[in-house]
Amino acid sequence: MDRREFFKKSILTGVVAGAAMTFGDFGKIFAGKVPPPGTPSGAPGPYDLVAVKDGEPVQMFDKAIESLGGMKNFVKKGQTVVVKPNIGWDTSPQRGANTNPDLVKRIIEQCFGAGAKTVYVFDNTCDNWNKCYENSGIQKAVKDAGGKIVPANSESNYQEVDVKNGKKLKKTKVHELILSSDVLINVPVLKGHGSAVITAAMKNHMGIVWDRGYWHRNNLNQCIADFAAYRKPDLNVVDAYRVMTKRGPRGVSEEDVVMMKSLILSKDIVAADAAAAKLFGVEPANVPHIKLAHDAGLGTMDLTKLSINRIKM
Repeated sequence: MDRREFFKKSILTGVVAGAAMTFGDFGKIFAGKVPPPGTPSGAPGPYDLVAVKDGEPVQMFDKAIESLGGMKNFVKKGQTVVVKPNIGWDTSPQRGANTNPDLVKRIIEQCFGAGAKTVYVFDNTCDNWNKCYENSGIQKAVKDAGGKIVPANSESNYQEVDVKNGKKLKKTKVHELILSSDVLINVPVLKGHGSAVITAAMKNHMGIVWDRGYWHRNNLNQCIADFAAYRKPDLNVVDAYRVMTKRGPRGVSEEDVVMMKSLILSKDIVAADAAAAKLFGVEPANVPHIKLAHDAGLGTMDLTKLSINRIKM
């Protein structure tokens, strides 16, 4: 067995173990600071991160956002919102390559409930965008919730921006809706990735820029960390309901997927990815872009320093 194959099998072992863990183990994985006295579990409190387990996507999100004080803490009346899921692949929801459509729908509904004027959804897809939008189930979910799903396949919709302090990524073209909207809610799906170990919140930003290929050609992990400094989402929601554990990021079949039925919420994009890595069975420091972003001061991968609400449905 070569080193690469050993690494892949080690990750898979960790993921399978994570999928079967008890809630007590779940609590240990997401161990953090004790919330202030008098803050009951599940009640609104000064939490830095919320980790939910053993529920359906809609119910888990409702419980998690409630514990953060509700969507009104993130979306104000009359604001324009971008909800950015992963819609990169022409696959069914059961394959775990894209964000769960039920979760996307519920987030949009919550945004409108908080008073949002308009909620946009898009992704610069890898496969044909029409097929990705339709077969992922996300196009229907967005329309059913009253949101607007827009294509992102034309360079004319992107504007060049400077990435300050970027080590590899100095400039990039960003979708105009990211530049014009008031709120960005980042909704990646957690899965394995051959070049980045895992893909979650930070890597999901590759769907809001035009030239993803530049990132792959110029130190992918450093570019991911560089761009994390440019636009920090107002909220990160990591979908870990169906987790692709092998042959990511596209996968081949439903056999690549483990049912974890989990969800992670945080304003801190680095912490969200660190928690996602832990859930995947990988130490955050062993995911290069997480370590780079942590070292750059863009957030923290040290979950022990955070106030974490752990919820079992």
